[in-house]
Amino acid sequence: MSVRRAYFDHNATAPLRPQARWAMAAAMERVGNPSSVHSEGRQARGVVETAREQVASLVNAPKEAVIFTSGATEATHLALSPNIRSGGEARHASKLYVLETEHPCVLAGGRFEPEHVLAVPVKSDGFIDLAALEALLDVHDDASGAPFVAVQLANSETGVVQPVAEVARMVRFRGGYVLCDAVQAAGRLPIDVAKLGVDFLILSSHKIGGPMGAGALINAHSILETEPLLRGGGQETNRRAGTENVPAIAGFGEAAVQAASEAADFASITALRDSLEAGLLPICEKLGLADRLTIFGQSATRLGNTSLIALRGMKAETALIAFDLDGVAVSSGSACSSGKVGNSHVLQAMGVSPDVAQAAIRVSLGWNSTRDDVLQFLSVFERLAVGLARRLGGELRDSAA
Repeated sequence: MSVRRAYFDHNATAPLRPQARWAMAAAMERVGNPSSVHSEGRQARGVVETAREQVASLVNAPKEAVIFTSGATEATHLALSPNIRSGGEARHASKLYVLETEHPCVLAGGRFEPEHVLAVPVKSDGFIDLAALEALLDVHDDASGAPFVAVQLANSETGVVQPVAEVARMVRFRGGYVLCDAVQAAGRLPIDVAKLGVDFLILSSHKIGGPMGAGALINAHSILETEPLLRGGGQETNRRAGTENVPAIAGFGEAAVQAASEAADFASITALRDSLEAGLLPICEKLGLADRLTIFGQSATRLGNTSLIALRGMKAETALIAFDLDGVAVSSGSACSSGKVGNSHVLQAMGVSPDVAQAAIRVSLGWNSTRDDVLQFLSVFERLAVGLARRLGGELRDSAA
């Protein structure tokens, strides 16, 4: 008999939405290169431009600001370049300041040399240390070039939401650039790129229920130009060469439409997450494990779909396998580390002790999550907690003997 599956890994990739699948199937029926001038080519171009409008609408940006890429990693590397032109004139960025809890593709620094990438610390709740960022910007050498700051809107592991608009004001006052990774926030928070005040914003299709292999860089200011990563044809108005992936872009666009409607009212998914967290403490209290339970980032504003929890003594690598065997898909953090299970750089930056960090598992809900999924998770968690309590009790008896 097959085991019922409960999927709690939306922050790694969301299941493909039916609307996105239909849009992709329709696009695959079309023949034509979107750069061709004949009727078939114009129809393909129409599919791309419709999706461009849909993705732009998700973050309240003009459609001309959307540059389609193969995903968020490519979009990040396209944006993170020291070679920037403003109004047609070169305006070099000399240093990149990156939040310690950023996604690995941002921490890699894009096209900045490693010695020109500086870390911005976070507090114990995962919230940016604004005073530390201000101190770094105060000593920035303006004569060498502008500062470039990368700050995520929401963390993929803890769900902690950062004050991006406040950071952008600080950086803009000093004449710098700001990149915002909005991959996890899209569809879970209302996003307005103008209100955020950032120069560049990153989106990913498969995080919002679109297909893998599509992403976008939102270039918020038309006067700004980054150095292209891919050169060749004039696609994406000379900003990203290569024939557009029409089916994936079509799916991305339709997923953006659905995600935008959910972002306006995310209360139902937040309620599911809150009920899951509320069910953990009674289980741990009953077993005498309450002092071992941690829910990270609770004191900060978080995404309504994300919970990073740890039960000290229950190693994540063991828990993930047990959950999976019982039909529950969870993760130990970012999925972009070749499938490895290891201590999180996010928790390390937050100063979490290794014995707690190695027990951390991430639960992330989304558009198809249900109450039954939550109950299934809590059932498996209780079974694992019972096993931990028995093991700890045995250890205490052995030590007393």
